Amino acid sequence: MSFQETSKPAKVALVTGAGTGIGRSVALALLRAGYRVVLAGRRMAPLEEVVSTSGSAHALPVATDVASASSVDALFERIRQHHGRLDLLFNNAGVNAPPSSFDELSLEHWQNVVNINLTGSFLCAQGAFRLMKSQSPRGGRIINNGSISAHAPRPNSVAYTSTKHAITGLTKCISLDGRPYDIACGQIDIGNALTELSERMTRGVPQAHGSIAIEPMMDVQAVADSVLHMDSLPLSANVQFMTVMATNMPYVGRG
Repeated sequence: MSFQETSKPAKVALVTGAGTGIGRSVALALLRAGYRVVLAGRRMAPLEEVVSTSGSAHALPVATDVASASSVDALFERIRQHHGRLDLLFNNAGVNAPPSSFDELSLEHWQNVVNINLTGSFLCAQGAFRLMKSQSPRGGRIINNGSISAHAPRPNSVAYTSTKHAITGLTKCISLDGRPYDIACGQIDIGNALTELSERMTRGVPQAHGSIAIEPMMDVQAVADSVLHMDSLPLSANVQFMTVMATNMPYVGRG
């Protein structure tokens, strides 16, 4: 499969967690839209599969551990050398811990989620901020993947939910501190996008009142379309927070 690339000006985008799921879908959508896309992820094989699927000559896969400052530094050095600038960061890489009651979650699992979801998002946003601040023309956009867990938890999800609540604070600080440098920062909160990681919800997952229920899902393409819309605005306008979710999922209402 090969994509027909558009004649739009070639913005440079970085997508973290680009090898699978939401990151994969967003990276492919950006390539279809004519972006030059840097795909970051821990494993090179899935990144190369996305590049092959895209059929694009404008996809650059870079194996990256977002929880490692040196690995993120190396990623941004590749971006500087290859493109010289960055117009969009989709800060997407994230993991979850095994479902566990609050009192039984191990410190190891807690720390791993914090290291990747929160510290990793900080490191990538900081790298993007530094480049966007210094490049010419100046500025760019950072979009953080918050998840609807940034608003309400699922049962037995303390590590994931805590980091996603923290992403909201990160988004607000970047948005505020980026104003003098034409750096816009927004957050997309996603609910029940169908990927290989969320497919279990179609078989039933625990609900707040203790039952197991199958949950409605939406096509992950809706997320990619939403990210493209957020970045379609001029830097003088910003979608500060967007929630995109399966219409009938059990989120709005009492649990």
